[in-house]
Amino acid sequence: MTDFRQQALDYHAHPTPGKISVELTTPAETSYDLSLAYSPGVAEPVRAIADNPDDVYKYTGKGNTVAVITNGTAILGLGNLGPMAAKPVMEGKALLFKRFAGINSFDIEVKNKTVEDFVNTVANIADSFGGINLEDIKAPECFAIEKALIERCKVPVFHDDQHGTAIVTAAGMINALEIQGKELRHANIVCMGAGAAAIACMELLIKCGAQREKIYMLDTKGVIHTRRDDLNEYKKLFANNTDKRTLEEAIDGADVFVGVSGPNVLSAEHVKLMAAKPVIFACSNPDPEIRPEIALAARDDLIIATGRSDYPNQVNNVLCFPFIFRGALDVRARTINDEMKIAAVHAIRSIAKESVPEEVLKASGSKSLSFGKDYIIPKPMDSRLRSVVAKAVAQAAVDSGVAALAMPEDYNG
Repeated sequence: MTDFRQQALDYHAHPTPGKISVELTTPAETSYDLSLAYSPGVAEPVRAIADNPDDVYKYTGKGNTVAVITNGTAILGLGNLGPMAAKPVMEGKALLFKRFAGINSFDIEVKNKTVEDFVNTVANIADSFGGINLEDIKAPECFAIEKALIERCKVPVFHDDQHGTAIVTAAGMINALEIQGKELRHANIVCMGAGAAAIACMELLIKCGAQREKIYMLDTKGVIHTRRDDLNEYKKLFANNTDKRTLEEAIDGADVFVGVSGPNVLSAEHVKLMAAKPVIFACSNPDPEIRPEIALAARDDLIIATGRSDYPNQVNNVLCFPFIFRGALDVRARTINDEMKIAAVHAIRSIAKESVPEEVLKASGSKSLSFGKDYIIPKPMDSRLRSVVAKAVAQAAVDSGVAALAMPEDYNG
């Protein structure tokens, strides 16, 4: 672990501090090049954009640029460590946008005292970008921030900790239940955690067919139920009219466990209480709610997924967010709506049912992969994600009326 820590620090420090830089897209070698790039030539696109604001997409990089923005109040699983401590994560997100979807990205770390401060800062700079990716902002403030920015901004705003997690979870969950011979609408679901990711995951599962009354959500005080008087407006949406109070009571007979909480909260005894052929998503990172080897030792009829790359079935947001933005940017969507999210869910899950190319096997270190208990969602290095997911998202944006451009002919992300 000490070696890995040093390797991670060296990776970020050498050969140049950080993980991203700015590259030039036009020649800048001669005096004439510079006269076109800046004064006096730059005046021409300025005048064109002043006459027709949409020309900003024609003459600048706005249409292929996303801002990754945080206040550092919920960094990974490390907590509220402040904006500067969040910068390596935001640079990492920018790296992923570029690596997987060819999208340019700038990380922006905001100091703010109130939700209103943060919203005003982001809203005032939003038009510089084609989209806004919010990241590592604690609940419940993140809900109010995203809602306000969606209302105020003319470009799509997407809180990946909520919706990216939800999309990948839903894709894997529907596939896992299908393998187990079950349907989402009949599943009894236990959700351990009640933060941004948990609430978004459950809301999207409901939009995909899950029944709200069959969901038992737990926070640090136990089951969220209708007789509690300490619930915020977001938790109240999942207040179940039930006598169940503990994880042990809630998990008894459950078809699904979704963990977005902390390490080692689910025991082998809990797993034994679940219904036949259960599905467990233990997504706490780096240490899951239960390790797969412990769960599988308790019973052999389950499907388990984690957030880790060293186990099968990794629930990884990189399966989603680069391609959500790729599709949204390419048809100039003004928002990322439920139709686009659900389209992404079904696009991701469809790839897992296809034969796996040799290049994906090689990149993942696998000898073979086929749709089943150990392969319910695609691998992050699967190049098909860009074309399939981006196309589905772009088409959904067009079909739902939030796109400014028609679907390009022969579009492939």
